[in-house]
Amino acid sequence: QVQLVESGGGLVQAGDSLRLSCAASGRTFSNYVMGWFRQAPGKQREFVAAISRSGGNTYYADSVKGRFTISRDNAKNTVYLQMNSLKPEDTAVYYCATSSYSTLPTTPEQYGYWGQGTQVTVSS
Repeated sequence: QVQLVESGGGLVQAGDSLRLSCAASGRTFSNYVMGWFRQAPGKQREFVAAISRSGGNTYYADSVKGRFTISRDNAKNTVYLQMNSLKPEDTAVYYCATSSYSTLPTTPEQYGYWGQGTQVTVSS
């Protein structure tokens, strides 16, 4: 069992930055690939970014590439999502999740444990 708790969301203006955090407890954090997803009202949950167990490899959705950065600190059992140049279309609930895959998966079905989500709202 892994418990994930996201934090750092809020209401910001377009062009601002936010850093989301996801703190994990339970099983060994470094055993998992970590991912961030988001879900806007009326839309399906979509992949945002993923990071390998060591943090050496990352992968991003095209919509956030160059603006968002995923990172992790295995000593602190935490994964981060630095979001810069935020746009109104980034408004969503953001979730972190764990995966046992050896690659960097991009679909929700490939992730096992999920946090409760944190709301990010970007005003124009």
